[in-house]
Amino acid sequence: MREAVIQVSELTRTFGDKAALASVSFGVKRGEVHGLVGANGAGKTTLIKHILGLLRAERGSIRVFGLDPVADPVAVLSRLGYLSEENELPNWMRVDELIRYSRAFYPRWDDAYAEELRDTFGLDPKARIGKLSKGQKARAGLLIALAYRPELLVLDEPSSGLDPIVRRDILAAVLRTIASEGRTVLFSSHLLDEVEQVADHVTMLSQGSLTLSAQLAVIKKAYRWVTVRFQEPRTQPPTIAEVLRWEQQGQEWIALARGDVEQLTSALAGQKGRVICERLPSLDEVFVAHEELSRAVREFRALEKNE
Repeated sequence: MREAVIQVSELTRTFGDKAALASVSFGVKRGEVHGLVGANGAGKTTLIKHILGLLRAERGSIRVFGLDPVADPVAVLSRLGYLSEENELPNWMRVDELIRYSRAFYPRWDDAYAEELRDTFGLDPKARIGKLSKGQKARAGLLIALAYRPELLVLDEPSSGLDPIVRRDILAAVLRTIASEGRTVLFSSHLLDEVEQVADHVTMLSQGSLTLSAQLAVIKKAYRWVTVRFQEPRTQPPTIAEVLRWEQQGQEWIALARGDVEQLTSALAGQKGRVICERLPSLDEVFVAHEELSRAVREFRALEKNE
């Protein structure tokens, strides 16, 4: 068993009467790319602020390298690289000045690697940060986050609002980091196609609650789209525990199902239906199904509460 670089246990955080995180528990293993996904407002950034030691847990705990990031921020942050969507860099500095300034904070700064990244990203060393495009600023931020070869790289929506070429460069840099050195990456994004390209493990949040956390390969094996044909036309699909989502397609129904195929086949037979074809879903399709299910559960609980 690989050790957990990040261990989150029953982490809870509220803002007013809103639960930003509700008893969230999961771990990030050393050497893996861990995708953290969820819609805007799901709690991803709040969780990352706890990892960085910017917020203290109200209930539960969080440990990074076995340490409390609030109680021991220097020991944690000296081993962690961070890049966010905002990526606030000093606009008055030139690229080469930013590199020299940043290297002073990190004893393990790798000058040769920093220069390699600058060249790969096509950054002019004499260019002012304030004159760079959003994509170039993202590349500069990633350079700073990677050049001291941190044990843990935390990316919070790093490619949001960027063009496909810049997003490709960021993903390529992350993959090179993992492939060459076995570093750990926590990659938060609402762009699930990107997460699917790089993640080993995926954790899904919905309105502050954890809805799914598993290896990506396990998720892909556990879910499938099946096309179902019933003996007689139906205006409504049957209720089957294994099915997360139904879509009507002419005289047939398409179901996103999870779990054992034999159980699904047996349940459909009881409804006079049979599977005529199937395919694996994308991570985005699994996420949407869980979001809809979580929303339905919340609405049902709200109705119960108001009765």
